[in-house]
Amino acid sequence: MSSSYWGYWLVVLGVAIVGLITVVNGITTTTTQDYLSIKEITDASMLESVDYGYYRDYNEVRINKEKFMEVFIRRLSQTMQLQDEYEVNFYGIYEAPPKVSVEIKSSTGSTAMAAGGMDVITRYNGILQVHSQDGK
Repeated sequence: MSSSYWGYWLVVLGVAIVGLITVVNGITTTTTQDYLSIKEITDASMLESVDYGYYRDYNEVRINKEKFMEVFIRRLSQTMQLQDEYEVNFYGIYEAPPKVSVEIKSSTGSTAMAAGGMDVITRYNGILQVHSQDGK
């Protein structure tokens, strides 16, 4: 009889450990994935939103705010996981010199970590630097 209780507790402990590993794995993978994705998406969106007409007229690099936000949201929706929830905040988008600050709050659906709130907050500041040669 006592050996059946040991077997029962061993199964319960195994299930609990597998559940804990799944929750922790989901959170840590999300943190790394969110940061690297935000970095790549921000850099690509800044390059795509450069105002070439302004550059041609004034020889200064400038981005378009609206185009940057549109491209960023489009790229983010194509990259991130569908089962997670994301909240995107833009802080300090400067057109010239090009600088953006982006914050993404993500929820992995794990109610164990945050009841009703966001699990991971990732912030990234990007500055667009263009090095050109004047032909000299």
